[in-house]
Amino acid sequence: MSLIHSTALVDPLAELDSSVAVGPYSVIGPHVRIGAGTTIGAHCVIEGRTTIGRDNRIFQFNSLGAIPQDKKYAGEPCELVIGDRNTVREFCTFNIGSPGDQGVTRVGNDNWIMAYVHLAHDCQVGNHTIFANNSQLAGHVHVGDWVILGGFTVVHQFVRLGAHSMTAMCALLFADLPPFVMCQGQPAAARSMNYEGLRRRGFSPERVAAVKAMHKALYRDDLTLDQSRERIAALADGTPDCAQDVRMMLDFLAKVSPQRGIVR
Repeated sequence: MSLIHSTALVDPLAELDSSVAVGPYSVIGPHVRIGAGTTIGAHCVIEGRTTIGRDNRIFQFNSLGAIPQDKKYAGEPCELVIGDRNTVREFCTFNIGSPGDQGVTRVGNDNWIMAYVHLAHDCQVGNHTIFANNSQLAGHVHVGDWVILGGFTVVHQFVRLGAHSMTAMCALLFADLPPFVMCQGQPAAARSMNYEGLRRRGFSPERVAAVKAMHKALYRDDLTLDQSRERIAALADGTPDCAQDVRMMLDFLAKVSPQRGIVR
C-alpha cells in the first residue's frame, strides 16, 4: 500500500524512502531527498536541493527549500539540510542557503519547531532546540544546541546564540547571546543564566556553580569583555568538571565581533 496520497505531486526524480508518508496535495520537487520514517503532512511544498533525514514529523502547510529572500541570489545550487527526529509544526518557512555564505541552511537533530517559524538563508541550527511560535531568524544566524526561543523572538542577521541560552517572549536580538544566558526585552538584555534548564539536563552542582561564576564575570563585576574572559578562563583550573563549559564559553566569546558585541 502506497504511503503517498493520490493527490500529492512527487517528482519522479525525488528520492524518497519507501517508508516516507506524504499527505494530500503536497508537492515535492526533483532535487528532494527524504529519509526513512519521515512523514509529510497535507499541503506542504518541499522544493530546491533539500535533504531531510529520518523520522521527522513535518505537519501541514510548510514551505521548505524555497529560494532565499535575497535580491543577490541568482539561481545558484544552494541547499537546505534537515537532520533526524525533528518536529516541524504548521506554516514554517525554511529557505535554502546563499552563495554569500556556506550555501547551506542547516537544521540538526531532535529539534522542536512550532508554528510560523522562519529560518532565512544560511541559518545553522544545532540539536535539541525549541523554537516557540513565530520565532523569526534572519539570514546567517547560528543557534547552538539546547537553545530555547520564546514566542515571537526576532533575531537579527549574523547573530549567534550560544548553547543552553534562552529568550523570553517577544525578545529582539541585535547582539550575540552567550551560552547559558537568559535574555528579555526589545532590544534584549541579559537577565540571568538558564540554571533550571541546566539542572534538568543533568548538570552537576559544581558545573552550575561555574556557570554562575561566568555570569558574574560577564554581567555583575563591571569588567570589560577581555577581563571577563580572563576571569572565566581561571575557573577551569579550580573545577575540572566545568572545563568543557568554560571552553565553550571562551570559544564563543573569542568570535564576538566588536561591531555586534554581546547581549548586555
